[in-house]
Amino acid sequence: MTQAALGRPAAPTARRVTAWDVAACSAAALLFLIYSQFWVFPLFGETMSLATGGIVRMLYLPAYAAGFVLLALSPRETWTASLRQPFLLILLAIAAASVFWSISPDQTVRRIIAIACTTLGAVVMAARWRWAPLSELLGACFALLAVGSLLVCVAAPSIGVMSELFPGAWRGLWPEKNALGGNMALGFVVLAAAGALNPRRAKLWWGFAALCLLLVLMSTSKTSLVSLLVGLAVLVFVALARRGPASGVAMVWLGVVGALAAAGVLLFAADAVFDLLGKDATLTGRTKIWAAAMRQIEQRPWTGFGYGSVWDETGAWGPLPWIVKQAGFRPQHAHNAWIEQWLGLGVFGLAAFALMYLQALALAAVAIFRDRGALLAVPFLAVYSLMTLTESVAVTYHDFRWVLFVIVAVKLAWPNERIAP
Repeated sequence: MTQAALGRPAAPTARRVTAWDVAACSAAALLFLIYSQFWVFPLFGETMSLATGGIVRMLYLPAYAAGFVLLALSPRETWTASLRQPFLLILLAIAAASVFWSISPDQTVRRIIAIACTTLGAVVMAARWRWAPLSELLGACFALLAVGSLLVCVAAPSIGVMSELFPGAWRGLWPEKNALGGNMALGFVVLAAAGALNPRRAKLWWGFAALCLLLVLMSTSKTSLVSLLVGLAVLVFVALARRGPASGVAMVWLGVVGALAAAGVLLFAADAVFDLLGKDATLTGRTKIWAAAMRQIEQRPWTGFGYGSVWDETGAWGPLPWIVKQAGFRPQHAHNAWIEQWLGLGVFGLAAFALMYLQALALAAVAIFRDRGALLAVPFLAVYSLMTLTESVAVTYHDFRWVLFVIVAVKLAWPNERIAP
C-alpha cells in the first residue's frame, strides 16, 4: 500500500525533540496507563473494602497531576480544542448541575471532579499531538499493557488466569476475561493504526497488534473477538477508500450494503448470532438490567438521579434496590452507555452525549477522504460503538475508554497539526 493511499506526506519535516516533549510524553503515558486501571486488580484483588476504595482514589491523583502538567505545556491549544467540541462542554455542565437534584450529592460532587480531570487529560492529549505521534504514544501504552498481561498470565497464572467462573480463560491485569478481551480489541485497533500511520515502524506496531489478537483469543471472549475483527475490517475499508475517488465510491457502497446486511441479520436471525457468540437472549442478564433501569428512568426521565449517584447508593428507597430486585442480582452499572446517561443525567444529558457522538461520527465520515487520522478514528469509533451497547463506557471517570473517545472526538473536531512532531 502506497503512502499516497494512506494520505501520508511524502517527506515529513522533523524537529529536534526537547526536554518539554519528553516531559509531555511521559505525563500523557502516565495518565493513560493509570486510567487503564491495570494496577487495581493485581494490587487489591477482586473485592475492595471501603478503606481500600479510599486508597485507590488517592492513587488516581498522579493522573490528575499529569493532566494539569500537559495543560500547562499547551494551554491555548487546549482551550481552542475544547471550544471545537461544544457538546462535550455541555455534557460536563449538565453533570455538574446534577448535584442540585442528585440522590447522593456528596458522591456526585466527588465524581464530577473525577470526570472533569479525566476528560481534561484527554482534551489536552488531543490538542497537543498530531495523529501519527498520537497513535504511537497510545500504541506504546497498549503495548506495555499487552506485554504485562502476557507476563502475568504465564508467570503468575493465579492472578492472570481465571479459575472459577471461566476456568482457564485469561484475564491478564484485569478482574475478568471480558475486560482483557475488550481492552486488547481496542489495543489491536490503536496499534494497527500506529503501523499504518508510521510506516517506518509498521512491523513493530503490527507485532504488538498480533500480541493483542493472541490475548483476545486466550481470553475466550467471542464478543471481543468480533469487535477486533470489525475494527480490522473498518481499518482496511478506510485504507482502500483513501486510494482514490473510484475506490472511495466503491468502498462507500460496499460499506452501505454491509451495514444493511448486518442490520438484517440482527433483526431476522438474532438467535443465530447469539448462538455464535455463546450468548443467551438476555445477553448474560443485561436485558434484565436494562428493563429494570428503564423502569427507574420513568420516575425521573428529565433530570435523572444525578451523575455517579445510582450504583453505590445505599438507601432503601433509591433506584438501586428496585433494579436489584427486578434484575435478580446486583449490577455494577447499566451495561449500556445510553441507558447509563439517561439514568444519571436525564434526557438532556443523554441528548448532549448523543450529539457529541453523532458529531464525531459525521467528522469521521468526512475524515475518511480528507484526513489520514481516519485510519485511527474510524476503526476506533466502530469498536467503541459496539461497546456502548453492552458496557457503560461513556462519561466514565478514571476510564481510558472514555479518554480514548474524547481524544478522537476532539481531534476530529480540531485536527491541529502544528504542535508536536
